[in-house]
Amino acid sequence: MTFWTQRPAAPVALPVIIVAAICALVLAWPGQTVTTKYVNDLFIFLDGIHRINTGQVPNRDFHTALGPLVYYAPALGYWLSGTFGGAMPVGMAVIVAALALPAAHILSSRLRPAIALPLGVYLILVAAVPINLGESVSALSFAMFYNRIGWAGLGLLLVMHLRPEGFGRLQHGLDAACATFLVILMLYIKISYGIVGIGFLILLLLDSRQRLWSLTALGLVAIGGLVVELFWGGTKAHIADLLLAGEVSGSLKPIDQIAQVLFGNLPDFTIFVAFAGLALWRTRSARDLLFFGFCGGSGFLLIMQNFQTSGIVTLVAGAAVAVERLARSDRPASEGHRRSLTAGAQLLLFAFVLPGSLQHAAALGLHAGLASLDRGQAAPLPNFEEVKLVRLWNDGDYPAFARYFDSIADGARALSGLEQETDRVLVLDFVSPFSAGLGIEAPTGDSTWHHWGRTVNEHSFLPAKTLFRDVRIVMEPKWPVDGSTTEGLKAIYAEYIGDKFELVGETADWKIYGLREAPAETVSRSHGSDPDDREDDILPSGG
Repeated sequence: MTFWTQRPAAPVALPVIIVAAICALVLAWPGQTVTTKYVNDLFIFLDGIHRINTGQVPNRDFHTALGPLVYYAPALGYWLSGTFGGAMPVGMAVIVAALALPAAHILSSRLRPAIALPLGVYLILVAAVPINLGESVSALSFAMFYNRIGWAGLGLLLVMHLRPEGFGRLQHGLDAACATFLVILMLYIKISYGIVGIGFLILLLLDSRQRLWSLTALGLVAIGGLVVELFWGGTKAHIADLLLAGEVSGSLKPIDQIAQVLFGNLPDFTIFVAFAGLALWRTRSARDLLFFGFCGGSGFLLIMQNFQTSGIVTLVAGAAVAVERLARSDRPASEGHRRSLTAGAQLLLFAFVLPGSLQHAAALGLHAGLASLDRGQAAPLPNFEEVKLVRLWNDGDYPAFARYFDSIADGARALSGLEQETDRVLVLDFVSPFSAGLGIEAPTGDSTWHHWGRTVNEHSFLPAKTLFRDVRIVMEPKWPVDGSTTEGLKAIYAEYIGDKFELVGETADWKIYGLREAPAETVSRSHGSDPDDREDDILPSGG
């Protein structure tokens, strides 16, 4: 018993790595994507993969408020699996495997096994699970996977508030390397998590024993950002896209929404405050008080700007730190009731993380089972045959997305029947599945997704000349996946579309507009009929 509950002994790193390897294997092995919800979100990533495969670069060739790793990680999954269906699970498996080593080092050097192992399994499953946190096991989807990676990375980073029990020769270097990796991962997958990570490292400067490696990590993050910019070259444009999205959805939320999120997470906050209170009762540490406040405040701000109702992972990480601080305050000669309180806190922490861990493991296993059995309706585009929509024990969103698949099939047939070239398609909806699904060239200058009220509204939007600069075909859905987005985009860009495009086809589900041909230039008189004509007047217009 003492082996598990006292000092952070060795048997932590290997089990953490094994769990991460199992999760990665379960994700990647079937080589297919199964979804029951948020199919439109999935198409964002598949469209990004296609763009990267054709040489486009995020924020340089297309607009997005998401970090570049949101597209490059699935693109790596595509290159490894060879299919769009394998791209998301394999890409996520690579990220989970990459998190294994930092997780193993951080947890084994700072937490005793009774705390490290439950927390480590929980955080790895958060990163691996194909559901939006806070939703049911049946809500299978790779949508918003960047939030789960951000939560898991931030949870691991927060554990570094604890001083390592032993300072070996490599401890500072390994700490700095792990923190740098986690912060850079968060910055380039979703910047809000990265900003919180940088804030934590700054807070850590208050600890004189960890100041050296935290300063080193901050410096390495800055250097890493410069190196990324050297290869990517999209930082300035990315910030501009973030600011545009911030104008739409970055304002202070109404009080009823704040209250809804707060009360929806009240049980987790209550348990977290109990753990933090016990730790502060023992330690009387102002630094701990700041840390627990940081966990609660940053977690609440993050979930407020996520499409998520529950699952504040920083509370779980903060609770684990509190229990470890409580355990370290015990001495071998401590009274029995003090040691019983510490053991009880460790047991309560296990109970705190167990439901989420079981739910995430069940969802991960369900996805793997359905994908292995080749269950579900394939997306109706040639490149998406390994992307399956599944009906489970309840209909859920299946009828709506099955109807969405029907409209996509109708749109694909309509495009194939056009006499003109059918590449560079823009859809007046949440996302366009046609470029990636049909393997046609995507336009440049547009965005991989539009979400009314979150990335675009009637006041903040891309200029028409920017959005349509490379577009040849505009598709207006009669059965959109997001009706408010379609109506909003039509209202904003209707005049421009009417001037530059003309109706070239219509089906039950779509209106299709083709780019108007520029009027041919005519010569009103022969060269030389005007005495003022000069030789340089007949140079080609492109010269």
